[in-house]
Amino acid sequence: MHVDLNLLTALDALIEERSVSAAAARLHLTQPAMSRTLGRIRDATGDPILVRTGRTMALTPRALALRQEVHAIVERARAALAPEGELDLARLDRTFTLRCHDAITTALGTRLLRAVQEQAPQVKLRLLPEPTGDTDDLRHGRVDLEIGSTEPALPEIRGELVGQDHVVVALRRDHPLARGRLTAKRYAQALHVIVSRRGRLRDPVDDALEALGLRRRVVASAPTSAAAIQFACEDDLAVALPARVCGPILRALGLSVHPLPLEVPELRVVQLWHQRYESDKAHAWLRGCTREILQAICRGGT
Repeated sequence: MHVDLNLLTALDALIEERSVSAAAARLHLTQPAMSRTLGRIRDATGDPILVRTGRTMALTPRALALRQEVHAIVERARAALAPEGELDLARLDRTFTLRCHDAITTALGTRLLRAVQEQAPQVKLRLLPEPTGDTDDLRHGRVDLEIGSTEPALPEIRGELVGQDHVVVALRRDHPLARGRLTAKRYAQALHVIVSRRGRLRDPVDDALEALGLRRRVVASAPTSAAAIQFACEDDLAVALPARVCGPILRALGLSVHPLPLEVPELRVVQLWHQRYESDKAHAWLRGCTREILQAICRGGT
């Protein structure tokens, strides 16, 4: 059944004004056009809606019964089509799902939770780990914001670079490499654990070593930075990590941190979202919070 929703607006005006001419003036129509619309409403409802009583018009029982419902529908439609109002963070009740690299979750999490609780206390956050493979979660709305090093892979995914970090080597303090100058050759001779959520045993550090004619021995990959750091805390293993993102946990655990003696690209920190949220004020507020915190982290701020 085809329904002309414009008839609801006209019916609301006719019921409220109880006059064809007054309803026409309210909707900026001519009286003949309003009379034709009333005819269509009568055909659709099977009811006269307005009937003449002397010099005035009276509502039929059906029109009186429809009055509140029709008015409510028209008001909801107007609200739905009206420009979005100012964002009221104190009253914002929404759950956002973020998916982050585990090191970013650790560095960002506490500060983001504090900012959200201070500004929008009814907002809740779901922090998810990165998956082992590619997903369409952003496209299908299962994830609101993704933070890692990945660039947008689809045209409908928006992204922004919020910071960069450099790689350092973390060792336990009594590791043999912790004494003396860390050269590329000494670094290659160590045992290594790398971070890979997909279980890879190779990363760009190996490319940089091979460019110098060196190879290292990777004995394990760990799915998270936290796990790799724990391995390095308990054994003579070297782990290469982002300096600023992992800085707090490295300091807290008392690891020895050294510059990586190789030329490798800086690590990019990128946040991604679907284009459906581009103009969403609440989502823009969340992106602003994460952007500000991550920029401070990547600048070395606390």
